[in-house]
Amino acid sequence: MRKSWWKILGLVMVAASIVVGFLGPVPALFLLHETIRNVYFHVPMWFAMFALYLISVIYSIRYLNSGRINDDLIAVEAVNTGIVFCIIGLLTGMQWANITWGMAWPNDAKTNGSAIATLMYLAYLVLRNALEEEQKRGKISAIYNIFAFPIMIVLMYIMPKMTDSLHPGSGGNGTFGDLDMDNQMRPVFYTAIIGWILIGVWICTLRYRVRLLENKRNLID
Repeated sequence: MRKSWWKILGLVMVAASIVVGFLGPVPALFLLHETIRNVYFHVPMWFAMFALYLISVIYSIRYLNSGRINDDLIAVEAVNTGIVFCIIGLLTGMQWANITWGMAWPNDAKTNGSAIATLMYLAYLVLRNALEEEQKRGKISAIYNIFAFPIMIVLMYIMPKMTDSLHPGSGGNGTFGDLDMDNQMRPVFYTAIIGWILIGVWICTLRYRVRLLENKRNLID
């Protein structure tokens, strides 16, 4: 029970943010209107993805230092889990963009950067599957992963700030915190972010345990 407190906390925080996200009060805003509620769902997906990719990089570095296969397994399962949050983030973003900007995929620096970053991490998974020898696969994919993370930060965070962008906080636009969210929304927003990160880490640990069981079964067979 002591080891599971953070999982229960994550579930409670996510459940609370979903309920308040749909039913709680939001400010009356020009253009956004009720779609501002999507900030409770769309943005936390990216925070969870970033957290999981960071975990993956840390364990890739640990693998290069230690050579322990378990570190490599955690790294790949963190990416596998992060990809899921990435896809949900893209889908919720497309729905939001279609309503507020009139198209699901506008020619926007942050949107295009997100697509490139997603393809980059999908390529990481393809690379792993293309290599059969365990140590070679672990080392090459770890090096790829370490370089992919800062490139993703540049594509999704730095470049949109340096050019025109429709997204808040990019291209000279104000952030949600400055323009749109009031003091009633912020606690729900932060609760959603923390909750989804905890859920993401939980899913990652479950996938890691399943991978360990599969490896043991393969050794027995």
